[in-house]
Amino acid sequence: MPQLDVDALRARFPALAIEQDGRPVVLFDGPGGTQVTDTVIEAVSAYYRTSNANHEGAFLTSQRSDAIVEEAHAGLADFLNAAHPAEIKFGANMTSLTMHFARSVMASLAPGDQVVVTSLDHEANVGPWRSAAADRGVSVQTVDIRPDDVTLDVEHFDRILHERPKLVAFGWASNAVGSINPVAELVRRAHEAGAMTYVDAVHAAPHLPIDVQAVGTDFLACSAYKFFGPHVGVLYGRREALDALPTYKLRVAEDRFETGTGNFEGWAGALAAVEYIAEVGRAYGADHAGDFPTMEGRALAMHAGMAAIRAYEMPLFGHLLDGLEAIPGVRVWGVTDRARFAERTPTAAVTIAGVTAGEASAALGRRGIATWAGNFYAKGVTESLGLEPEGVLRIGLTHYNTAAEVDRLLAELSEVAGGAAR
Repeated sequence: MPQLDVDALRARFPALAIEQDGRPVVLFDGPGGTQVTDTVIEAVSAYYRTSNANHEGAFLTSQRSDAIVEEAHAGLADFLNAAHPAEIKFGANMTSLTMHFARSVMASLAPGDQVVVTSLDHEANVGPWRSAAADRGVSVQTVDIRPDDVTLDVEHFDRILHERPKLVAFGWASNAVGSINPVAELVRRAHEAGAMTYVDAVHAAPHLPIDVQAVGTDFLACSAYKFFGPHVGVLYGRREALDALPTYKLRVAEDRFETGTGNFEGWAGALAAVEYIAEVGRAYGADHAGDFPTMEGRALAMHAGMAAIRAYEMPLFGHLLDGLEAIPGVRVWGVTDRARFAERTPTAAVTIAGVTAGEASAALGRRGIATWAGNFYAKGVTESLGLEPEGVLRIGLTHYNTAAEVDRLLAELSEVAGGAAR
C-alpha cells in the first residue's frame, strides 16, 4: 500500500491554491483550525440547496435533513469508535459544550467534593470546571507539568487522585506544545480512584486515531474544524455515564444534551470531513488496518486513515525539528527526543532569542506563511514556562503540508531569527 499521495490529497483542499504576492500561501495554522475539503464545502452547500429545514417535519426537506442528522451522529460515532450514535452530541464548539456539560456534572456533586484539571490543558477544559465548581462549592485541584519536556506530571496526578476526586479533566494532546498524554493509563488510574474522566481531544483528533472504547473514558470532546470540517463541536459520552447525569434542557426537547435547533448544515459538513478520512484510510491505510482488530467497515477505514496520516506527519515533523534546531537562537519546547515522538503531535512551539513570537509570526505572515503566536488559550502552559505575555510561535503541520513548505518556512525563519523580523 503506498504512502499518502500528498499532491492528490492537497488537491482536495481548495484553500491551498490561495496565492500571496504571486506565491502559494503556506498554511501551518492547523492547530487553530484546519482547511476543509471540497466535499465538506459541497456537503454544506448541498444541505442548503436540498435539505434546509427544521427537525421532524412531515415533508421532504425536513425528512432529508433528519436523515443527514442521523448519519452525522453515526459517522462521528465511527470516527471516535463510540458504541452507539446516541453517545455523540453536537454543539457550537468544544468550549460551549464543555460549559454546558460542566453544569450538569456539578449538579451531581456536593459542596466539599473535588474535581481535577491540569496546567497542560486548553482553558476550555479548565475554565468551565472552575466556574461551575465555584457555583457549587466544589474544590478544584490542578495537576502540574514537567517543565523540562512540557509533559504532564504523572506523579503529581497520582498524588491528587489519593484525595478521591469526583471528576478528572485532562487533554489527549496539548494544543500549545504537542505533548500527548498516556490517556488510557490516566483514565484507568482515575477510575480506580472513583473519578469520572473528561478528555479534551481537540488537538489530538486531526493527528491520530481516537478510540473512546479502548481508552475507556467516560466523556470526550473535540471540534470538527480541527479535523478538516466546519465549526462544530462534538461530545462523546458513554451511554451509562450520560444517563446518570442531570441535564438543563427545555422540557419539550427530545435530546438531553443537544439544546435548541442544531447547526444541521455544519453537521453535514462534519460528516463529510470524517468520510474524507475514511477515503484516506481506504486508499492508504491497508498497512495500518491490523492495528484495529475489533473494527470493521467505516470505523476501520477512518482509524486506518488517521494512522496513515500520523505515519506521514511525524517524519515531516522530524524534518522540521532538524531545521529548527539548526537555527541559532531558536528553542523548541516540549518533547524533542526523536525516540519519544509517539508522545507528541507534529506541532512545534518555538521561541527565538531577541524576537518575540508575535514579531516572528507577523514577519512570516508578510512572507505568505501562516503561523500563530501567543498562548492559544493554553495559558497554564505558558505561565508555567515563564513565557507570558509573549507566548510562543506555533508551527502546526498537517497531512496536507509538504517538505518543500517546511524548507520554505525554515529559510524564512532563519532570516527572521537573524534580525529580519521587521
